[in-house]
Amino acid sequence: MKNRRDFLKEVCPTVAFAFFGVSFLEACSSDSLEEDTGNGTTPTDNGGSSDNGGSSDNGYTKSDSTYTIDLTHSNFSQLAQDGGWMNGSGIGIQALFLRTSSTSIQAYSNRCPAHGQRNQWEKVSNKFKCNHQGNSYSTDCENTQLDCFTTSLNGDELTLTM
Repeated sequence: MKNRRDFLKEVCPTVAFAFFGVSFLEACSSDSLEEDTGNGTTPTDNGGSSDNGGSSDNGYTKSDSTYTIDLTHSNFSQLAQDGGWMNGSGIGIQALFLRTSSTSIQAYSNRCPAHGQRNQWEKVSNKFKCNHQGNSYSTDCENTQLDCFTTSLNGDELTLTM
């Protein structure tokens, strides 16, 4: 006769799969988890590729904590116009980007200073709003609680050091 724990170990995965389907299993896969390092960044895999010296089909390369970004790549099309912004999390860069002028793009931590939440941002006027609790943060790196990263724009190439 099986004890309760063994029974649950055998039955629960089957029941969970029946209710949630394949997406549930993929979401719980250890390969898809990103460990939070506690400093506003998460580990990345050189922009989505592993065997080509850090180059990426996502429009950037990474070396240590420095990203070299090709702004002509379609992943960065939201930064083409002044005031355009994007969250780089979806392509492996834990940063918010904001084009402040034709010669400047700023980058900020993708971590809400109040609650540590990520990926819940929207831009409202000249502020980033974290939709977790509704806190807003200035986009002025001199007067914001968001961590601002060092950026350098040279033509269509953005260098970001986190």
